[in-house]
Amino acid sequence: MTDTPAYDDANVFARILRGELPAHKIYEDERTLAFMDIMPRAAGHALVIPKAPARNILDAAPDDLAAVIAVTQKVAKAAKTAFGADGVSVHQFSEKAGGQEVFHLHFHVIPRRAGEDLGPAGVMGDQAAIAERAQTLRDALARI
Repeated sequence: MTDTPAYDDANVFARILRGELPAHKIYEDERTLAFMDIMPRAAGHALVIPKAPARNILDAAPDDLAAVIAVTQKVAKAAKTAFGADGVSVHQFSEKAGGQEVFHLHFHVIPRRAGEDLGPAGVMGDQAAIAERAQTLRDALARI
């Protein structure tokens, strides 16, 4: 087993938190931020992150993890309703061998319809469509 690298505050999500990079934000509170994935696997694909630095689920403080999962549930409920989904996939990857690519704890919330496969990973989405879906999710979250 290898030692876990230290948290890198130059990662893309840390930069979003500092306002150095843009994001289609859908929810924010004192501990968390939720925003749209710019490479969505399905319409309405969102991400939920803690504001506190945490590389992944393995090193997150329990209180930060609890805050993130509570918001993940809220976003999942809103996404299911907003996009007429039959269900929701919630993904969390930890460390490279676990599939993690951005080393800041994050949960993917992906609305799903029966019989529809996920789109390909790593494909940039249409930013205008993502912005519209962000507004749809913000509206749904306001009703929860």
